[in-house]
Amino acid sequence: MITIRKATTADATHIALLGRITYTESHGNYIKEKEDLLKFYEEYYSVSRIREEINDVENIFWIVFSDELPIGFAKLSLNISYTKTSEINSCKLQRLYVLNDFIGFKIGSQLQEIILKEAKDLNFKNIWLTAYYKNKKGIKFYKRYGFKEIGSIDFIVGKSNYPNLVFSKKL
Repeated sequence: MITIRKATTADATHIALLGRITYTESHGNYIKEKEDLLKFYEEYYSVSRIREEINDVENIFWIVFSDELPIGFAKLSLNISYTKTSEINSCKLQRLYVLNDFIGFKIGSQLQEIILKEAKDLNFKNIWLTAYYKNKKGIKFYKRYGFKEIGSIDFIVGKSNYPNLVFSKKL
C-alpha cells in the first residue's frame, strides 16, 4: 500500500538517504567526479540539513511509503521567485524524487497533484522548477503537467556546471 503524507523532522534520516539514492539514480551518471557527488550529498542531503529544511516554515516536505518503507519524497519551497521574471507570489518545486523501482506506479504523478493542490490552496499564482537539460524523462513529466520552459540556470557540483532548464506553470 502506498502512503503519502507531509514529512516531519522524524523523517529527516529517511529523506536524506532517499535524496542520495534517488539523485544517484537520476543524475549520478552525469556527475564527472565521484568526490564532487559525495561533497554535494554532504552539503544538501545531510540529516542535519534536511532536518533544518523541514523545520523552516518556508518549506513543505512530503514523504512516500510503500508498506512502511520510504520510497520517495518531495519539497516545495514557498515565496521564492525565479530571478529572471517579474513573477511574484511564486513557489518552487524544489525536489520530487521516487526510487526507480517504484516509478511505474505513478507515484510521481500522485506527488505532483498533491504539490500543485497545496500551492493553489496557499494562493500562489505561479510554480517553477529546474531540471537538468539531459533529464529527458523528468522534462517530459513536467511538460505533461503544463510546465513551460522559460530559461536556464547554472547548477554547480564541485567545479563543474550542469546547466538546468527552468520551467514555470501558472496556477
